Amino acid sequence: MSLWLADSLQRPAAPRDWRTRLRDWAEDVNLVPDLGQNVGSLTWFRGLATCFGLCATALYLSPGFQPVPGAPEPLLTPAQYDEVRSQMITPLALGADSGRRMGATDAVQPLKETPERPQIELNAQIGSSDTLARALSRAGVSSGDVATVTSMVGGDIGAGVKPGTRLDIILGRRASRTSPRPLDKLNFRARLDLAVELNRVGGVLQVTRVPIRVDNTPLRIQGVVGDSIYRSARAAGAPPKAVQAFLRVIAKQVDLGSIGAGDRYDIITEYHRAETGDVEVGELLYAGFRRARGKAVDMLKWTSEGRTEWFEASGVGEKRGVLGAPVDGARMTSGFGMRRHPILGYTRMHAGIDFGARYGSPIYAVTDGVVAFAGRHGGHGNYVRISHGVGLATGYAHMSRIAAVPGQRVRRGQVIGYVGSSGLSTGPHLHYELYRGGQVVNPLSVKFTTTAQLTGSNLAAFRARLAQLKGLKVGTHEVAAAAPTAGAQAAAGK
Repeated sequence: MSLWLADSLQRPAAPRDWRTRLRDWAEDVNLVPDLGQNVGSLTWFRGLATCFGLCATALYLSPGFQPVPGAPEPLLTPAQYDEVRSQMITPLALGADSGRRMGATDAVQPLKETPERPQIELNAQIGSSDTLARALSRAGVSSGDVATVTSMVGGDIGAGVKPGTRLDIILGRRASRTSPRPLDKLNFRARLDLAVELNRVGGVLQVTRVPIRVDNTPLRIQGVVGDSIYRSARAAGAPPKAVQAFLRVIAKQVDLGSIGAGDRYDIITEYHRAETGDVEVGELLYAGFRRARGKAVDMLKWTSEGRTEWFEASGVGEKRGVLGAPVDGARMTSGFGMRRHPILGYTRMHAGIDFGARYGSPIYAVTDGVVAFAGRHGGHGNYVRISHGVGLATGYAHMSRIAAVPGQRVRRGQVIGYVGSSGLSTGPHLHYELYRGGQVVNPLSVKFTTTAQLTGSNLAAFRARLAQLKGLKVGTHEVAAAAPTAGAQAAAGK
């Protein structure tokens, strides 16, 4: 046994083939090591070379991105296409909007003339900033019938038909295919109290007016403020338009932020209800407010001397102050005081302030008054002077054109002329002066307001109207005072 072992150790090993040697080498050498370990070592570089080699081989063997050519299908002959079209259901699948038609067979015969519908019934609606004529034209009514309709009902619609009004239209049979369809019937609501119906009788349009009874009793809503006066009033049934107008009026008398739970509101607004159930909310007539502890506010809209404004129960109107500037967007180019005159060349008193503005810009009266002078006035050029009472007056000079006449009563913000450069002037601007007791004063040093005061028969009529409105019965529910939010309970009595 020992001799055999010694002999086997002394004999050389049998030669191996190349496959065995390659397998043994691959086991000893790792060609795909982890490139995240031993970075920079010989093994790592060997793995990197393997990665690049595999990528290069993949790119070399890639098929590319060129399209694969294919033979197109042969085109159908007209006979084949007509046969296929007569059997397909494409028009039905696409909702008959493909533009194709079914292929005709022997059972189909063309019509010599397509019959028309005897009449077309349609509905249209008056849009915002729309007119009756435009709405009818869009609906397909001929221009001749539109002109006839507007001439027949022009006096009924006044300033125009209310947006959203529905038009029921029937168009009749036309005489030929080249002529428009005639208007056979038209129904619409011209006003809340009037419905209009037009019918074609004997080839001529005739109008029938149907009066509608309307109840014009004002709507009164009273309630107690919960967490919000707006939400409380809306929950009590007050229209949004009336609530918004009410808040604008009382905001001039009380601080809206100080209104709290327990305060009471009283709203009276114009309210028009037709027998058909349609309703129109008009202007706010009365605004009342009572604090749980504090003063009460009673405001009534009243027209005095051609001006409509809000008056307190005592007959005192709104306070109106002067405008900041008699020209919109103007800049002050020269102040009040001594200065060197740009034309005369010496220093003298500048008895007003100048506003630079474009030629032709409108000039406004700064407050109510009566035109005392309007015309040419020396170096002032075209000049207007307005008397405001209590010794106050204002002057407007260098106008290009005067838009007021002596003796005319003007309101605050009314146009009395236009900016120019008449008289001693170097360019278009407005020279504005203020007089107190006949003497010029600095316009920037005087701040005054005007307040209307009712007296005599006007005051008596005002108080009678106020008593009449306050005697109206409450028309909706009244907000419960105990609820923290706007709850409602039925209100009765006056």
